[in-house]
Amino acid sequence: MSTIERRRAERFNFGMPITVCWTIGDDRRKAQTITQDVSAGGLYFYLPEAIPDGTAVEVEMTLPTEISLGAPVRVRCLGHIQRCVLKPGESAGMATKIEKYEFLSENQDVS
Repeated sequence: MSTIERRRAERFNFGMPITVCWTIGDDRRKAQTITQDVSAGGLYFYLPEAIPDGTAVEVEMTLPTEISLGAPVRVRCLGHIQRCVLKPGESAGMATKIEKYEFLSENQDVS
């Protein structure tokens, strides 16, 4: 039996630096990490702490030439954590759905 691929967008399996921002209660948090994979519809990354499923996140990254097919491009993505995989004593893996994105200019600050 073959496995049915549910992903709709090409997935790029390489590490890319990202900055992730999220809010829990009144606490605004920010972390830097590396992606495990990226697609037009989502990304997967690890953090030392778990972000609860359903939490809104903002992710800023620079798409390399392998993805942009041109010059590197800075992007801010808005989305939600779809799934958080937490293994005791290890980093938490986060599957994140991208719902909206915007291209950033060279001098535009990250929130």
